[in-house]
Amino acid sequence: MLRLGSTADIEIVKSLTGEAYARYLALLGAEPIPVTDDYAPRIARGEIWLFKINGVCAGLAVLERHRNHAMLFSIAVSPAHQGRGHGSTILRWAEAKAQEWQPPELRLYTNARTTRSIAIYEGFGFQGRRPSPYRPGSTIVDMTKAMA
Repeated sequence: MLRLGSTADIEIVKSLTGEAYARYLALLGAEPIPVTDDYAPRIARGEIWLFKINGVCAGLAVLERHRNHAMLFSIAVSPAHQGRGHGSTILRWAEAKAQEWQPPELRLYTNARTTRSIAIYEGFGFQGRRPSPYRPGSTIVDMTKAMA
């Protein structure tokens, strides 16, 4: 369903991420962290997966594999494809991929102001929150889900 990204995909990854997260700029008062990330090392480590519909990149997942957990760094869906359940499809795929790696938990984080995203993640069984050490006055929702 998703394919591993390659160096040829770097511009698509940057563009799609920027477009997908653009709606959060006013809400957060700063660019969301995935927009400012350097994706070249992530591609080299095999952390970026592309979701295509009819040959067009409609979304992506950035999934990190660690010794004691998997980290879902980002899910991004192109605005042209939002509202159709593709984000949930990508999240289910990420959970299944993490399950293959057999970590004790899958982690992700988001900003407390992204209430719609939090509700979706809670619906998938994720939970947790903490103050942000990077942006004073904001809260990071640092969520975890135990893997069976």
